[in-house]
Amino acid sequence: MTRPFLDNLSARRLFLDLHLLLRTVSGPGRGNDLDDVIQSLGFVQVDSVNTLARAHDLILWSRRGQYRPRALENAVARHRSAFEHWTHDAAVIPMQFYPMWRLKFARDDARMRAQWSEARRHRWEVEIETVLQHVADKGPACSLDVGPGEKRSSSGWWDWHPSKAALEFLWRSGRLVVCHRRGFRKFYDLAERIIPEEMRNRRIDDQEIIDWAMSEALDRLGFGTSGELAAFFEIVTREEAKAWCANALASGRIIQADIEMADGSRRLAFTTEANLDHARSLPEPSSHVRLLSPFDPALRDRARAERLFDFHYRIEIYVPESKRRYGYYIFPVLQGDRLIGRLDAKRFGKTLVVRAFWPEFGVRVGKARRSALMSELERVRHLAGADLVEYSRGWLNE
Repeated sequence: MTRPFLDNLSARRLFLDLHLLLRTVSGPGRGNDLDDVIQSLGFVQVDSVNTLARAHDLILWSRRGQYRPRALENAVARHRSAFEHWTHDAAVIPMQFYPMWRLKFARDDARMRAQWSEARRHRWEVEIETVLQHVADKGPACSLDVGPGEKRSSSGWWDWHPSKAALEFLWRSGRLVVCHRRGFRKFYDLAERIIPEEMRNRRIDDQEIIDWAMSEALDRLGFGTSGELAAFFEIVTREEAKAWCANALASGRIIQADIEMADGSRRLAFTTEANLDHARSLPEPSSHVRLLSPFDPALRDRARAERLFDFHYRIEIYVPESKRRYGYYIFPVLQGDRLIGRLDAKRFGKTLVVRAFWPEFGVRVGKARRSALMSELERVRHLAGADLVEYSRGWLNE
């Protein structure tokens, strides 16, 4: 039998639609609407970089223009509709996924205990019960509240003072939960005081969790290799992912298809008939210009972005005025189903300064596109807390 084929344009559109970036959808970006966005994405990466807005805030704002940071704070710290933990990095995760994270807790526990030599590990392992008792007796605590008198360091978590390392270990292994943040500093409390009882008491066996993680990843990516599906939540091992795909393929739950890449080559991937039908029924994309976070879930896999969109994220662009090369402080710009360029913008006080826009190869910046880009910058000004947008001389590199 001939394998199904998905051309590059359809593949890009399917991928973007599943990441809520193909169509313009209105919504308040708070409460149930925000919960739906996070659930649809699967998670939102949390990062402290804040040249314009924090990564998680820009990710959510790019999908809901009315979103403001307080809404995510409320989801985690007040409504408890989401919790913080780890996928490939720190992330905000829907609370209904909490029971599936028990496998992640157990594996993180074992990995962290095995990751350091016994001599190094002993420094923080002996503090675990002390830190846990401190939180139990005194309530939410941050790293400044534990380990008085211990030497402080910030060069890596294995170099943190022992009680801080113990605090992080207790969080990663599931006994503590990030209950809120102050600024960007995490405060931790006992899981039983934060996680809703229904989620805390629900037990699912490991095989069910593996099946859930792989199925949910495929639903959100549309297509992928076993490794890409495993990497989505980073719960399933690569070996488990290969076995799951083999069994799901044999039982007819998934199929294989040839996915066309941006350079015209084909890549064999797992998908479903439902995803292919979805790709065939998609409308034309919105012409809305979107400013994306460098950590946007659609772009976090740099190799996939290159294959699918011909977007070479790590390309070096020399920025003379700042004496540095392009990096995580440059924002990808999406229009429709195409990444059209990269933007250098930074907030200085109450001014959003736009220093440069570099269009991708073959992209023309005509009057309409320039107007759409400037409109998006005016919109993001409100998220950034700026009063005006200022454009540097020669900012538009046409």
